[in-house]
Amino acid sequence: MENSLELKQIQFGYLNRPVLKDINLTVNPGEVVGLLGPNGSGKTTLIKIISGILRPQSGEIKIGGTALSKLNRKSIARRLAVVPQEFNVPFAFTVEEIVTLGRTPFLKPLAEKNEKDRRIIDSSMELVGVTGLKFRRFDELSGGERQKVVLAMALAQQPGVLLLDEPTVHLDINHQVQILETVRQLNTSTGLTVVAAMHDLNLAALYFNRLVLLKNGKVMADGTPTQVLTKDIVENVFGTHVMVDIHPVTGDPHIIITRNSIERNSIEPNTETENINGTRH
Repeated sequence: MENSLELKQIQFGYLNRPVLKDINLTVNPGEVVGLLGPNGSGKTTLIKIISGILRPQSGEIKIGGTALSKLNRKSIARRLAVVPQEFNVPFAFTVEEIVTLGRTPFLKPLAEKNEKDRRIIDSSMELVGVTGLKFRRFDELSGGERQKVVLAMALAQQPGVLLLDEPTVHLDINHQVQILETVRQLNTSTGLTVVAAMHDLNLAALYFNRLVLLKNGKVMADGTPTQVLTKDIVENVFGTHVMVDIHPVTGDPHIIITRNSIERNSIEPNTETENINGTRH
């Protein structure tokens, strides 16, 4: 129960623009849930609402059965960790120093980390495969390496719930797979609850057992990849023509974009051709 999430009638907007409308969502302990939807559908806003960065205008969020509104920032950070799209630091911190920031919710002001903290920091770096980078400067790493380090920092919080906001954006295929494989392994080994906003439908189908599809701030579909990523649903939500095939290895749905779904100003083929001198033949 510690790592469950419950959202009831969540409403949120910026000024006069509604972003989330009547969001009802229950995430059970140990579930791996992918949030999908077009740009502007509310995925990142929902991650910020769950994490407590933004407050809903109405509705209630519970973590482990406790209302988020009754928890202070330190208490929330002891239960829940966030891996944002971008993580920038103004100083030349080393990888180890970045991961150490994950212990902040457990340290008293100005207190030094103890042996337990050091073990957790080292273990977090080892889990995501960045131990060899511990003395490197964070700002000198590649995008994929930085994302791994931020994931290690989140794990150093020892959260029950891990939120990821498009964790594979800007990464090459290899690092995308490494990040998602690590998250799934952590879920399997520790029972970590995972909610991730995803941009790539096919990656989401491969790595998430449950998908929640948003459009205009509303939940349009919620279920297994097979239930959510149907041709009709995808075309309705994203407004583009697709084919839905079956992945030959996993059996998950695989989205194929067709050329006739791309708006382009094409010229009808002409039976006449023109040579370099402008002579038709």
